Amino acid sequence: MGNMSIRVKICCINSVQEAELAVRYGASALGLVSEMPSGPGVISEEKIREIAGTVPPGVASFLLTSKIDVLAIIRQQRYCRCNTIQLVDMLPPFSHLRLKEALPGISIVQVVHVTDKESVEQAVKAADLVDAILLDSGNPNKAIKELGGTGRVHNWDLSREIVESVTKPVYLAGGLNPDNAAKAVEYVKPFGLDVCSGLRTDGKLDEEQVKRFMAQVGY
Repeated sequence: MGNMSIRVKICCINSVQEAELAVRYGASALGLVSEMPSGPGVISEEKIREIAGTVPPGVASFLLTSKIDVLAIIRQQRYCRCNTIQLVDMLPPFSHLRLKEALPGISIVQVVHVTDKESVEQAVKAADLVDAILLDSGNPNKAIKELGGTGRVHNWDLSREIVESVTKPVYLAGGLNPDNAAKAVEYVKPFGLDVCSGLRTDGKLDEEQVKRFMAQVGY
């Protein structure tokens, strides 16, 4: 493809070694997953802080948080020291503004779980409040919330519509792997791809899969 402009975020990083592997192959962002109601990749805040401290300049460290209380999110970020907060759930009104005021210089990324046409409206509204949008395949309405890491592909027609409707960067997540990465870039035209389970074998980041995935998107 030769498309060097697409960003790749490798999520569910669980060790300094995995972080180094991801960066070595060109990942521009790493996802560090804090406590979640469900899904893979959760590590302790101590481990997140340790890994974030090794991430080189120019690479974004994403703190994935399921918290919706602003003060709790601020405390978590200040301890973990990631440079980006990924909000996997919807926050009460004015929360994004309060986060921005309390954490200058920290990027805020809002996850929108793409389920139907309402997701498009949700993304358009959220885009005004944050630095970027991330489209995933969870279901926040389940009894035990699914807030990401499902390994499922969602409706890319809706994702493409969102990309075309907002001016902020959009990351595409959900069921991505080395076999569909190039197609995702070509069809949805996102700012970046976000991948977790599609690069893992027996729970571990698989160097061969990382290499294949990055080659598919031009690295």
